[in-house]
Amino acid sequence: MSTDRTTWRKPAFIKNPTLRYGLYAALAIYVVVTLATLPIDWERVSDGMRRAQRIFNGAFPPNFERSGLLIDGFLESLKIAILATVGGIALSVPLAFMAARNISIKPIYFLGRGIIIVARSFHPVIVAIIFVKAVGFGPFAGALTLVVYSIGFVAKLLAERIEEIDFGQVEAMRSVGAGFLSTLVYAVMPQIMPRLVGLGIYQLDSNLRASAVVGIVGAGGIGATLANAFGRYDYDFALAITMVIVGVILVSEAVSGFIRKRIA
Repeated sequence: MSTDRTTWRKPAFIKNPTLRYGLYAALAIYVVVTLATLPIDWERVSDGMRRAQRIFNGAFPPNFERSGLLIDGFLESLKIAILATVGGIALSVPLAFMAARNISIKPIYFLGRGIIIVARSFHPVIVAIIFVKAVGFGPFAGALTLVVYSIGFVAKLLAERIEEIDFGQVEAMRSVGAGFLSTLVYAVMPQIMPRLVGLGIYQLDSNLRASAVVGIVGAGGIGATLANAFGRYDYDFALAITMVIVGVILVSEAVSGFIRKRIA
């Protein structure tokens, strides 16, 4: 009776050792050449480190004396996030149906996918700059920015969920003569509702974080308050704002995670 034991080893991604190690060497050479050819001004980097030290020295201890201004900025961010989430989901649901291959005809499918791709193609800061130029500074530009941001995320994932549904329920509704809207309401929506609720909760949390970023370019919220603090060299107040942003995001992450687990 043989007592030999075979030890399983994970197969290499590239089986040919010459090709594998040659690829590793080429990658190492590329990294070295890239670092060597980057136009880094080390004198400017050194000056930047000294400026950063002055900023950190002026930031401690944090200044919470203007708490009213801080609270107003945070409440504005919260309003932007809620409005953008509601508006984004309201637009994402019909777009998701348009972009689902198993529900829509091809022209509608390509139109829906095209809109989602455009919404996902640009960073929220770039979209915020465009809306600030279009509608002016303030929370309205921030809300419009995050609506676009929400569409790019929610509509895409919801469309993929629609494509994964049990199509037997749809065929059963059609077999008894149900119309298109009735089929969507009674055969598709019940299957995607848990995913839609989860996406909505996650997107509200994500929009709250993003509102702090888009505000830096003038789209309202706590980000605008932070940008103004840096512009006035109030580094201690800027640190207080940053601490509040981090604290709020940590709390919202914990709450949204708890809710997602309960509805999973």
